[in-house]
Amino acid sequence: MNYAERIRALREDKDLRQIDVATVLKKSQQGYAHLENEEARLSVEDLRALCEFYNVSADYILGFIDNPVPLPRKK
Repeated sequence: MNYAERIRALREDKDLRQIDVATVLKKSQQGYAHLENEEARLSVEDLRALCEFYNVSADYILGFIDNPVPLPRKK
């Protein structure tokens, strides 16, 4: 599964609309749709924001691991 499929699955698992996630990323709905459709590249800033929003590691979103590992808690 590639990153586009992962971010779509994460969004759908939370019953969110594209516009909901787009707002978190400070993008338009269309801008976010381009990420899910691989018509735009995922920036490091967007990756970080998605990791924080969904509380999953970048390794999961990028497909290096198959289990969504939560982010470590900050002190």
